[in-house]
Amino acid sequence: MEKICSSVFLEQRSIRDLPHFSKTEPPPVLAKHLTAEEFKKSQAYGRDKARFSIISTLYGQILETAIIYFSGYSWAWSIAGILLAKLGYGSEYEIPQSIIFAAVLGLMSAIPALPLELYQTFVIEERHGFNKTTPLLFFTDLVKGWFVAFAIGAPFLAAFLSIVRWAGDRLAPWLMAFLFVFQMLMIFIYPNWIQPLFNKLSPLPEGNLRSKIETLASGLQFPLKHLYEIDGSKRSSHSNAYFFGLPWSKHIVIFDTLIKQSSPEEVEAVLAHELGHWYYMHPTKLLLVSQINIFSILAVFPPFLRSPPLLESFNFPYKVAAKPPILISFILFQMILSPTEAVIGMIMNAISRKFEWEADAFACELQDKVPGQAGVETMGERLGQALITIHVKNLSTVWVDWLYSAVHHSHPTLTERLKALDEFKLKKSKAIKKEL
Repeated sequence: MEKICSSVFLEQRSIRDLPHFSKTEPPPVLAKHLTAEEFKKSQAYGRDKARFSIISTLYGQILETAIIYFSGYSWAWSIAGILLAKLGYGSEYEIPQSIIFAAVLGLMSAIPALPLELYQTFVIEERHGFNKTTPLLFFTDLVKGWFVAFAIGAPFLAAFLSIVRWAGDRLAPWLMAFLFVFQMLMIFIYPNWIQPLFNKLSPLPEGNLRSKIETLASGLQFPLKHLYEIDGSKRSSHSNAYFFGLPWSKHIVIFDTLIKQSSPEEVEAVLAHELGHWYYMHPTKLLLVSQINIFSILAVFPPFLRSPPLLESFNFPYKVAAKPPILISFILFQMILSPTEAVIGMIMNAISRKFEWEADAFACELQDKVPGQAGVETMGERLGQALITIHVKNLSTVWVDWLYSAVHHSHPTLTERLKALDEFKLKKSKAIKKEL
């Protein structure tokens, strides 16, 4: 019931946003940057995505409610036990049965959701000119994704359950240490072994753009090891850029779509913003906040390890409920926590938006940090133009309900960011005049 109420709350916020897609004019701050045709396309794309989001969320909630109502969790555990027995093992092998249970449960959720994924990719994205995925590539990605999920998930789950079984009520610090190590390993594993299964990363060719980025990174003493271009256009015409890696070795990845759609100066401004996140240690701070949240969750989990009535309420047989399996207890525990997770998600979004403001301001102040960089007005204008270009090319929504944004968005809206850039420019101009 708590999870249903949480979903109703979130979708009520989405419904609030729908009237914005009936507006016929862009916000005043964007009026000179969007043509009537671009705004019309943006509104149509946003409307389709909003309606799809509401329908898909309600569909997912109905599916999950049906799984609970028809004892799907109990059925999946029984199926896992039957499959384990066929391999010659009994119910005392809880960890292997839990791994099979997780796979069965994953398929129970993934297969019914497949029509929605197909509709989103081949109808909505296709209709608005973004889809580049072929049916063959779609299903190849799907199979690869399932394979990777099992290859990583099975040993992860086995280690997770083993630690809980060994540590008992003292599980929180030990699981925290395990999860932290796992996250650090994934920073290395994902770009080197997982991402190449889906995308090709090539060294960014020599030229004006590469020179600008290397000069920028060098001036900030950013530990740039590799500069990649990724073939994002293989699946979509949406664009992006990001960096990853360990503190002493960073890699910058730029989507080929961003390079095609933007000038080198605009791409440089986008990366200046991203380097602002690194300069202010935003990823590390977000990691710390998430660790505190995870520790808080794990700290209140132990009582659920000994809660037969909870399992009986989900129609698990007495034999199973009398000695609750760790994984099932944890899944039911997470379901109960879902309303608080919605609130925590809003708090995390607020923190993330604050970091976005700081990264924008950092990009505008580069002349104070990197020798040879252009003045604040030029960099601020470049960043603003880059944001506009990305939004126009991606048909991003320009009218957003404030409450919807608080719940769903980790970034400020384009209107908010452009206003902040203008205010920063004005503030800096006044400071310069005052000094003179």
